[in-house]
Amino acid sequence: MSSSASRVVNGGISFWYADDGLPAVREPLSGDATADVAIVGGGYTGLWTAYYLKKAAPFLRITVLEQKFCGYGASGRNGGWLYNGIAGRDRYAKLHGREAAVRLQRAMNDTVAEVIAAAGAEGIDADIHQGGVLEVATTPAQLARLKAFHEHELSYGEKDRESYGARETAERIRIADAVGSTWTPHGARLHPVKLVKGLAAAVEALGVTIHESTPVTEIRPKHAVTPYGTVRAPYILRCTEGFTAALKGQRRTWLPMNSSMIATEPLTEEQWAAIGWDGRETLGDMAHAYMYAQRTADGRIALGGRGIPYRFGSRTDNDGRTQAATVEALHEILTRFFPALAGVRVEHAWSGVLGVPRDWCATVTLDRSTGLGWAGGYVGSGVATANLAARTLRDLVQQDSGQGGRTELTDLPWVNHRVRKWEPEPFRWLGVHGMYATYRTADQRERLRPGTESSRLAKLADRVAGRH
Repeated sequence: MSSSASRVVNGGISFWYADDGLPAVREPLSGDATADVAIVGGGYTGLWTAYYLKKAAPFLRITVLEQKFCGYGASGRNGGWLYNGIAGRDRYAKLHGREAAVRLQRAMNDTVAEVIAAAGAEGIDADIHQGGVLEVATTPAQLARLKAFHEHELSYGEKDRESYGARETAERIRIADAVGSTWTPHGARLHPVKLVKGLAAAVEALGVTIHESTPVTEIRPKHAVTPYGTVRAPYILRCTEGFTAALKGQRRTWLPMNSSMIATEPLTEEQWAAIGWDGRETLGDMAHAYMYAQRTADGRIALGGRGIPYRFGSRTDNDGRTQAATVEALHEILTRFFPALAGVRVEHAWSGVLGVPRDWCATVTLDRSTGLGWAGGYVGSGVATANLAARTLRDLVQQDSGQGGRTELTDLPWVNHRVRKWEPEPFRWLGVHGMYATYRTADQRERLRPGTESSRLAKLADRVAGRH
């Protein structure tokens, strides 16, 4: 791998942009302006919010402000997992009761179908294939966690989830040392950039104004401030997710967690025959420092995981360039899972950031006293969660403005959830890097010392992280 590392296209935003091409950039804001709703951030959350608001109330003047171009952030760099996971569900069950968390899970299950239906209605061909989500175990400790995870998901009402042993797993996909798996139909593979480009075009066609190359430096009630002018609106909605820390006063709100990916060269028919994966499920595992992967429409494997998890001072990268050691580590996961692919070249590597709240809970909020709203903190589950968040923001704005009342979405337990800020530096940097080093060590110990008990190190890291 190292001898061919120089041939890897590293950065350039992501493989998805190398595959589909960079968009033509829209005009920046040209001076002070007014709107009924100003949306800061042109990723999935901002664009879906504009889409659903404009659909519900066509008379609204909606302006989207994006610092680079729509989909520049996580929406154009993610693993293409459209699935029903949501960050913070168990905590919401403790805070609001089990039934409230079950309602949240049902809404997420429905969201997978909603995104597929909306893409179809708008004629967006995003290479969507609903093969579900397959999560595998490759050690005894992972198998114990997988069985507990499977039962836990059933307890939240997911009756169509299935559990497989080693033989049944191998019939779906031949992963070395796989001893079991769990599968849900509530998941699909997609091409992230094709979705975000199509969504931006659909939003513009509805009459929404999008200004790109327009960084918002400060958000305050009724004002979104940029170097080119200020947009004034009764509602200012912050949809910046992993880039939130760059805004004035938001440095410690959500931590920008780094995630990295590789994409292989297209596999041959013989190679696909050797590993299976005919169902094109999105693929994950039960490691503490987990991986995520998909079989792309053009026959590659795109695989991701944590590289350098966090940059000091909540900094974010520009073009997605990834350290060689991270590319090597992801390639090692690929070949450990699929030894038959040891000679397959990695053609592209990239990174991006996702937003992590201190309690690891995704949230949607509208402060009715100021008109400020926000959504995010998806902790890596944003492809689908952003859509549910957007529809919820729509309902909250309509409720506040008198155009609607309470809905099933506004009553979900993640609405208006507040959480404390992250620790100041250097404690933030030390804590996150220590946490992921501990997770990696825990995974190594579980591989070297087979046993059904999860490593105590991982449990310690969970407590430090605030996950439980």
